Amino acid sequence: MRDLADRIFWISKEDEIKDGEVTDYYFLNVERALKDSGKNPLVTVEVYTRKLPYQDEWGVVAGVYEVAKLLEGLPVDVWAMEEGEVFQTASRTAAYEPVMRIRGRYADFARYETAILGFLCSASGVATKAARLRLLAGKDKVLLSFGTRRAHPALAPLIERCAYMAGFDGFSNTVASNMLGMRASGTMPHSFILCFDDQREAWMAFDRSLPPDAPRIALVDTLFDEKTESVMALETLGERLYGVRLDTPSSRRGEWRKIIEEVRWELNIRGGKGVRIFVSGGIDEKEVVELAEAVDGFGIGTSVSDAPSIDFNMKVVEVEGPDGRLRPRSKRGDLSGAKDVFRNYSTMHDYIAPLGWNPPAGYEPLLRPLIKDGRPLLEPKGIGEIRAGLLSKLDALRTLKPSVTLTA
Repeated sequence: MRDLADRIFWISKEDEIKDGEVTDYYFLNVERALKDSGKNPLVTVEVYTRKLPYQDEWGVVAGVYEVAKLLEGLPVDVWAMEEGEVFQTASRTAAYEPVMRIRGRYADFARYETAILGFLCSASGVATKAARLRLLAGKDKVLLSFGTRRAHPALAPLIERCAYMAGFDGFSNTVASNMLGMRASGTMPHSFILCFDDQREAWMAFDRSLPPDAPRIALVDTLFDEKTESVMALETLGERLYGVRLDTPSSRRGEWRKIIEEVRWELNIRGGKGVRIFVSGGIDEKEVVELAEAVDGFGIGTSVSDAPSIDFNMKVVEVEGPDGRLRPRSKRGDLSGAKDVFRNYSTMHDYIAPLGWNPPAGYEPLLRPLIKDGRPLLEPKGIGEIRAGLLSKLDALRTLKPSVTLTA
């Protein structure tokens, strides 16, 4: 294959994204046509989705930081939900919650729509799936992100950041570890076991090479029955064995929960009550619900790293009139006019209302100023603060049924 002229991999460069070169060609047509027509009206656009890929009608906004960096320096004003905020949909009604509002002259930012939606759709998809898994697993189960091998490597740091932000306890990717300033985690692959003549040799080599404070988690389904290898691992590593990981392929699982319960029994009666049991391999929501009571944690890969994208749209809702004032205007199927979203966090009830509407007591605005005349207004929160805030919202979702009211 002939080498590319200016890069090694088929990925966009950061400066190409920032300069608006990563766009759809029709936006360049729009720019030319507006310029030739002598038009560049002031507009307001909103970013929203009407429907999620899940029955539950809530999602998690992510990618706001990237959009802020993208639009910094452009002559626009931006309001947005905070990174890690929960948004709602109401697919049976005309209501939708804008997660971002942008105001500026259309030709000055139109070409950035492609990248704006790309940032928000991908990141929010990963964060939403990770948050759903955290909610289903409960507060105490360990969730580890193992899925970056199933995604384009350029996205690995984003995937791990979104998973951790949404409640995962750790991740495996080392570049994400460096960028987030957090320690990566992981056990061992089957290929490592197969490099030795005997599983016990592999576990002992693993034990000898790890730092003293790293947990010893043995992979226990490579050659023999899970129960047999779990007992072998306990006999080999003794008190140093922190946990066992079952990565059983679907063709061998049978009644997987019963297999796990057998492993738990055999470990317990041999003095291994403190040995944790982790499972991995094709884990999604169904498996988490079925196995949460029987295991200590999950290694989750593809269902997070290849999570369904959130289908955000970016639509014009106001256009400058002949008098220079913004007037409500939208295409068929959209609600014209700029909108605000207000929430009562004690009930998780939201109001969607025209801009300038005064909410009842106890309601807070979700769309907050992010950029003014191209200048960022907010210091981005640290990942720990974002994570803590989202986990508190997930706690509310365990007991409350979120709802939305459209009011004009």
